[in-house]
Amino acid sequence: MNIDPRPLYTRATEQIAALVETVRPERLAGPTPCAEFDVRTLLSHIAGGTRRIAVVGAGGDGMAVRPFLDGVEDDRWIAAYDEVRTEAQKSWADDARLDALVTVPWGEAPGRIALAGYVMEAVTHTWDLSESLGRPLALDPELAEFALGIARRVLPDERRDDEELPFDSAVPAPEGADAYGRLAAYLGRRPLS
Repeated sequence: MNIDPRPLYTRATEQIAALVETVRPERLAGPTPCAEFDVRTLLSHIAGGTRRIAVVGAGGDGMAVRPFLDGVEDDRWIAAYDEVRTEAQKSWADDARLDALVTVPWGEAPGRIALAGYVMEAVTHTWDLSESLGRPLALDPELAEFALGIARRVLPDERRDDEELPFDSAVPAPEGADAYGRLAAYLGRRPLS
């Protein structure tokens, strides 16, 4: 894979930011398709994962970064997310980072592969958050198609017996599912309703 995933990552973070802006405090304790997360914990994980890939892009040890952002007040999620996504965009600005070997949770990879994996992560959690909020915004189908392609490449179903992987085995996509629905189903997620 010899693409530059930075524009896709930027679009994915812009989409998340637009979705985070729709979150109301009364929804923060609500359920998500990630059974172990409520909306607040999902936001914490989205922001923490963004901070982690920002540290990786800057040449730091992303594995030393907890994939959750703690201590965010309920009315500060959009500001907190904007801060970490700006940090991530700046840290990946140097073209040399795309070919540098970096360490991410699934191993060592060239920066472009690592960042593409985080596009998949961001887009997947965008679906999770959108489902949790009752699908308040139209989502970018091109991002979901890209993320689904990455998921199929790096997560064949036969590898998902590893308890360390945060994805369940694929489930059937609902009839007529859009790209996000197919991505979610491939990653073992089911809609809340």
